[in-house]
Amino acid sequence: MSGAWPDDDVILYDGVCVFCSRWIRFIATRDTDRRFRFTAIQSAYGTRLAQAFGIDPDDPDTNAVIHGGVAHFKSDAALTVLSHLPGWGGVRALFAVPKRFRDAIYNLIARNRYRIFGKYQQCFVADAAMRDRVLE
Repeated sequence: MSGAWPDDDVILYDGVCVFCSRWIRFIATRDTDRRFRFTAIQSAYGTRLAQAFGIDPDDPDTNAVIHGGVAHFKSDAALTVLSHLPGWGGVRALFAVPKRFRDAIYNLIARNRYRIFGKYQQCFVADAAMRDRVLE
């Protein structure tokens, strides 16, 4: 992608994945500063974001977060988000674990997420408290 993405602190996730949708609710509940916003890869905005970063919107293999104008993927995305939540700063220590090991675990879960956790027939719909943080 050339240039910086115009929005910051945006989490791209698979909106039909039960695990991914629970991840978004987990973040939204703990993000008391309301720093992060969310977009499902299946939304028009999410599809554009995914394509800009080389993620196949029809077969996503990663979540992503845009933070500080930089796109983070896989385990880096998860740790970046967690480390910016109140009380979760200690998670930064996990960046010391080599990325290839962190991403190997991430990939294992990502590949099997529908089989293990299930899949929604349609995209997860945010409740009223989250709706203003969803980019579509």
